[in-house]
Amino acid sequence: MAAAALTPLALLLAAQAELPPEPAPAEAPPVVNPEPGEPAAVDPAIIDGRRRPDYTEPLPDPVSQTNEGAVRAPPPEAFPVDQVPILDRWRLVESLGLVTERWWDPYNQNTYKGDRPINPDKVPWLPITGDDWFFIVNAISDTVFEPRTFPIPVGVQTTERPDSIDVFGKDTSYVLSQSFIVGAALLKGSTAYKPPDVEYRVTLAANLNYVDVPERRVLFVEPSKPSHRFDHFVGVQEAFFDYHFRNVSDRYDFDSVRIGIQPFQADFRGFLFNDNQLGVRFFGTRDNNRFQYNFGGFWRLEKDTNSGLNAVLQTPRDDFVFYVNAYRQDFLIPALTSQLTFVWNANREAQDVQIDDNGFPVRPALLGSLRGRDYDVFYIGYNADGRIGRINLTGSAYYAFGEDRNSFFTDQPADISAYFAALEASYDRDWIRFRLSAAYGSGDGDPYDDVETGYDAIFENPVFAGADTSYWIRQTIPFAGGGRAISVNGRNGILNSLRSSKEQGQSNFNNPGLMLLGAGADFDITPEFRLSGNANHLWFENTATLQALRNEGSIPKAIGWDLSAAAIWRPKATQNIVFRLSAATLISGDGFDDLFTSLGNPRAYYSVLANAVLTY
Repeated sequence: MAAAALTPLALLLAAQAELPPEPAPAEAPPVVNPEPGEPAAVDPAIIDGRRRPDYTEPLPDPVSQTNEGAVRAPPPEAFPVDQVPILDRWRLVESLGLVTERWWDPYNQNTYKGDRPINPDKVPWLPITGDDWFFIVNAISDTVFEPRTFPIPVGVQTTERPDSIDVFGKDTSYVLSQSFIVGAALLKGSTAYKPPDVEYRVTLAANLNYVDVPERRVLFVEPSKPSHRFDHFVGVQEAFFDYHFRNVSDRYDFDSVRIGIQPFQADFRGFLFNDNQLGVRFFGTRDNNRFQYNFGGFWRLEKDTNSGLNAVLQTPRDDFVFYVNAYRQDFLIPALTSQLTFVWNANREAQDVQIDDNGFPVRPALLGSLRGRDYDVFYIGYNADGRIGRINLTGSAYYAFGEDRNSFFTDQPADISAYFAALEASYDRDWIRFRLSAAYGSGDGDPYDDVETGYDAIFENPVFAGADTSYWIRQTIPFAGGGRAISVNGRNGILNSLRSSKEQGQSNFNNPGLMLLGAGADFDITPEFRLSGNANHLWFENTATLQALRNEGSIPKAIGWDLSAAAIWRPKATQNIVFRLSAATLISGDGFDDLFTSLGNPRAYYSVLANAVLTY
């Protein structure tokens, strides 16, 4: 039979048959015949260099060892020295020659970024002792170029264009703004593991802005002044002292106080109060940071008209904000953080007459009786942020109540009773996030009764429904005819509050309210490049206030469609260099057209935002 015809088993047997016979092992133990009923004895002989299966050799005899006169191990000094101890653990990387510090480099280890403590010997003029003081410097350059169109009123006394004889004229304008923000902080403590014991922080912001519009009496109250403006201002955005009272657990739950000009955001998205103001804040955590609390108060500073920065050289406003809130993680369900908020806004500016830097009255607002107002309004709110399963969720709900001492429609006291709710849900699928948004702010249905039901915030700056990429959130729409120097909405806000200014005006609860439904998506094309799109539909909740101010019998509710898209590029995949280009359009609805019929009636307004942010 040919070998190729054999099976593998047959080939193996044939190969073994050709091997020479194995020699018998020397002195093999005799095989003992077993007793009847017992298994045969196992032959432990070695076959072909292999141990028989299931055979275990007997264990060797136990070994005992004695060490008479043993001594202690020698001290570390007795061993060769091949390592050098480094007293300053923060400078270990540089001591090994792996990194060379450069003061201008924010990406690697840097003393000016708080990566390692200050050497007290090098700064004897600082009143510090110990090796746990850190110095942090940050700097931001924020450049904005913004062409846009919106309904621009024609000046009553004069105009730039002879054919601008209607209420609204040409609608194209542009803004160029450059901001430089520089901040420094001195803090004590091992901040990587626990809150700092002491912190001093100062942040200054300088803004230069240029605006050009096609009509007069838009930028200045005097009709003789031109329709373009260059302005600059320096504001103090932070100047506070933070003191750490104590730690209350091994996980560094703590109690602290912060005094001075400081940032504060009353809820997760900035719907009610999001600003840098002068105040006192007590805050801390419990239960391994699962419970957090804040309480304190703010005395609101005046703002510069054209930059929106804090004007600390002016007397603060007679406007006070007192608050208390509490956060709880995994409440009401796991992965959801719940917050309860109570805020009291006590305004005492009835006797205050304030003119802004461009000559326009801002307090009291030039609406109705033109008389000053005092009011007390209380906000009770519930806010949530987290997820339910794979759905990311953020929501806010507020009820505002109190008393307006002098309603500008009736010159009589009026109760305040208004509502607000907002919800944004998103779903992540790989590199895409899909978003749905909804918001509701109640409007005033009867401006001449003794109840004001139009919801207004204290100082909103929401990150919601496209944020400042959105046309409606980004642009301010002037309410010409029925209200002088009044805007329907405020810049970087969503509420239709009919205020003279978000920065310098008072809250107004005689307003038409808001309804918003939106959808959007974020596309992370690469870690450095993101595309976003958003579509919102907006309505007035109730147009009774607008009808009274315009002396019109009816005004439709539809504001229109707000469509926007944005591209964000981060060349280093960090927030140190960010470029953004966005475009938005408002396709006006019947209500907007009724209020703002511009020259040529374009029915579509646009906003382009080119933004570069450089951060150190």
